[in-house]
Amino acid sequence: MKKIEILTICAHDGILQTIKRLINNNELWNSTGAIDIQEAIELAENKDFDLILIGSGLTAADEHELESVLATRKNIPVVKHYGGGSGLLFGEIHQALSGR
Repeated sequence: MKKIEILTICAHDGILQTIKRLINNNELWNSTGAIDIQEAIELAENKDFDLILIGSGLTAADEHELESVLATRKNIPVVKHYGGGSGLLFGEIHQALSGR
């Protein structure tokens, strides 16, 4: 079975690594991380993602650019996760994926 590919963007490396670890603990998901929007856009141009997960530390302008450049152009659902624990993270991902 193909893994769900999740592009995770978070400006705080420690938080990014935690989110990636939590996502990658699910055998059906794979998270690729980016620390800024330039890296995220570059990754998305070279790989197909099923979901974009935005974490903390990005400006509102950065988030808007990500949504307009990646989500709109490639029709990828976006989840904004700013904390709240792994249960909330998993729920947000499942909800976004069920709406595809």
